[in-house]
Amino acid sequence: MITLSPLKRRIVYVTIFEILAILLSTLILMWLSGGDAQDSFPVAVMVSVTAVVWNFIYNTGFENLERRLKITERTIMVRSVHAIVFESGLLLFCIPIYMLWYKVGIWQAFVMEAALLLFFLVYTFVFTLIFDKIFTLPYQQASSDAQTCSS
Repeated sequence: MITLSPLKRRIVYVTIFEILAILLSTLILMWLSGGDAQDSFPVAVMVSVTAVVWNFIYNTGFENLERRLKITERTIMVRSVHAIVFESGLLLFCIPIYMLWYKVGIWQAFVMEAALLLFFLVYTFVFTLIFDKIFTLPYQQASSDAQTCSS
């Protein structure tokens, strides 16, 4: 296990996550569009950059809203609303990218985004599980050491 500070951990997470996401999205977009990597790689990069920027803006606004509404616990309902609104915003940004780049209609662009959304649901879950096993936070390391000593 590698122990990192919260900031370094976030940077490593986003970097590895997005590099793999771009590569895997390129393959999915190649399959969905019937095109090649030269056609799909730039779109995967555009969507990745869009997702990172939207994630930063959205989460900043969401956390500000939580503070104003004095929401102190992220319940299943709060997390559900968070995820649905985030993905809806991303959908609105990405559909025009697919439409313009691949010269497809709104339905085909929606299908492309829906396929990537399903992929990312599984990918994010698996990636995060693996990442958490490899990269720990300092306080998680102390907890892990204590459990090892008590066993």
